[in-house]
Amino acid sequence: MAGAVDFKVMSAGVRGMFFMLTPNESSFETVEEVPHYVQQATPFFMGLMVLELVVGFLKTGTPAITLGDGLTSVAAGMISRLPMLLVRGCELTAYMYVWDKYRLIELPWDSPWTWWFMFLGVDFCYYWVHRLAHEVSFIWAAHQVHHSSEYYNLTTALRQSLTQQFTSWIFYVPLALIAPPSIFLVHIQLNLLYQFWIHTELIKDLGPLEWIFNTPKHHRVHHGRNLYCIDKNYGGILIIWDRLFGTFAEEQEKVIFGLVFPINTFEILYVQLHYYFHLWERSQTYKTISDKVMTFFNGPSWKPGKGRLGDHDDNPVVTGKEVPHEPNWSLPIQVYVVMHFLLVLWTYHDLFENKMVLSQLNILGMVLYILLTLTSMGFLIDQRPTAPLLEMFRCAIMVAMQRYNCLTHMLPSLERPTEAFVSLSLLYWGLQSFSQLLSIKRKAD
Repeated sequence: MAGAVDFKVMSAGVRGMFFMLTPNESSFETVEEVPHYVQQATPFFMGLMVLELVVGFLKTGTPAITLGDGLTSVAAGMISRLPMLLVRGCELTAYMYVWDKYRLIELPWDSPWTWWFMFLGVDFCYYWVHRLAHEVSFIWAAHQVHHSSEYYNLTTALRQSLTQQFTSWIFYVPLALIAPPSIFLVHIQLNLLYQFWIHTELIKDLGPLEWIFNTPKHHRVHHGRNLYCIDKNYGGILIIWDRLFGTFAEEQEKVIFGLVFPINTFEILYVQLHYYFHLWERSQTYKTISDKVMTFFNGPSWKPGKGRLGDHDDNPVVTGKEVPHEPNWSLPIQVYVVMHFLLVLWTYHDLFENKMVLSQLNILGMVLYILLTLTSMGFLIDQRPTAPLLEMFRCAIMVAMQRYNCLTHMLPSLERPTEAFVSLSLLYWGLQSFSQLLSIKRKAD
């Protein structure tokens, strides 16, 4: 019986990623009954990423995923979910509030018509969420995180924003006037899951499906920084919205991925927040209050005297020969970063598993530790001069947290080896920092 239940859950998990669940098996009366589809899909994410890595290497002789970029994308995905430890997602919270207070009618939760209506409704709203995220600068400041990778593979799908949920909820509120929150929660998850597998270069063309659905071919265009790619193909599951509203573009010459102005760093907090500071600095260069304010509400390319979306006259010319940013870091440091990344990933997983029994203070401490670790990993990947000092500090924090049982427990058989490994890491980076300080002192003398 248990095996049958596990198979059913696994089958639903796989089919959910491709929007192949039926209304009968994914309609629920209450929010509490709705499965955590995104969380359940984690093993399938990992499996598909490994498959892409293997197939890509067999086809081209080079891996589809680079270590620095891939780890940064996974780290961004981790950070994007941290607010959920303290509060329920903004989209669902706002939706439930409007439903409870202001609903006009109540569509039946168990009707297939309600389910299909919400499929179209959520996808239509997502189109506008996504489009405005490219056309309104302060929302783009959040969404640019997802476009910051110069590679295009399944890890890119995980590169999500910490702050975008604080604005996206606005666009789904109209649905709360008529449709139950439980059906919304199903479709907001399935819509997100569908968009995972379309982040790949390995799938070239899906024939007639290209007319209706968003596919890897269409979404590659969306992630391009070629002139013909910018502000195109916003659809989530369906591409028909782009065809209807004039934002569709076919894939043409080689797509060059990433931001128009690449940030050339893997430091995770900078990846998440840098554009907010850029907007503020840009607004300060304008003289009138109106221009300063419009810096945040017009398009990212806007300047005084231009239309709302501006133009792309200042964009660098894309030649097709651009090389993605990839620091030259040694194999031992790569192994070290992977090992510590796996440790923090374990802690991250246990934190979500045990969040109901942990105190708010404990959760806050764990969140800060995770942010410190991911930041330090970025410093090491970037080979920054201050990386040894920051990593020494981080290892000292980790040793102290292990000593006072502030970290969630690993398997008993791994506790002592982990403590030894972290202690040796602390010693190594302490010596590295001391060596750096001596070198600086000699140069000063």
